[in-house]
Amino acid sequence: MDQARPAHPHRRTHRPRLRPRRLRLLALGAGRPYWALVTAASLYQVNITLTWSRAVQRVVGNLAGVLLFAAVVPVAHLGPLALVLCCLVFSFGAEALIGRNYWLGSVCVTPLALLVTEFAGYQRPGELIADRAVDTLVGALVGFAAAVAVTNRRAGDRVERALATAGRAHEHAARLLAGPRPAPAALDAARRDLAAALVDLRATADAASGEWWHRAPARERVVLAERTGHRTLAATVRRQGLLPDPGASTNTEDVRP
Repeated sequence: MDQARPAHPHRRTHRPRLRPRRLRLLALGAGRPYWALVTAASLYQVNITLTWSRAVQRVVGNLAGVLLFAAVVPVAHLGPLALVLCCLVFSFGAEALIGRNYWLGSVCVTPLALLVTEFAGYQRPGELIADRAVDTLVGALVGFAAAVAVTNRRAGDRVERALATAGRAHEHAARLLAGPRPAPAALDAARRDLAAALVDLRATADAASGEWWHRAPARERVVLAERTGHRTLAATVRRQGLLPDPGASTNTEDVRP
């Protein structure tokens, strides 16, 4: 009796080809495109000026970080304990610096991210360095291009609304100060409203001034509103007794509605 033979003796089991996918990934970044996505997402700030500054800091910090990783990786490859200690050192540096100086924090975050990938097994440092550098550059370009395409087109209108709000808060506080005996609760509420309006005005004006090609806000009006508003705010604080009164001549300076 003949032995059963396979119907297709020369047929091979074909695996899905990954070459096109790899080419697409290399076109968008290196072997770890999520690094490019993280970079692009981390760049977007309140305006174009701040986004550009963050992009420069991110690129410089990451490129310096890969150089630091290249210097440290021989020590990290001495054993698991050395790898853990290196990660702890860079983790401490990232936590200490990222809130104070973004690019210095990135110098520590980059080698930390590269070393973490080696817990599953030591990898080729050259490939990790190339992946990180390429993904950082690609992510920075894509992120900044997205920030340029999606700009804050209503920044000028927001400044006008903030000016109007600050003006109303100033007039209300000034009317209370002009009275003989304003109610303490009303004066305290007016002081808080005026302080919040001035903070919002400054934040809105800063955001609008960072948009490169939109109409610049009326800086003279913003400065004038801030100057009169802060003087009125100081007068309300003195009236409440929270600060010593420097003299009667300065009590009501520029607080007329």
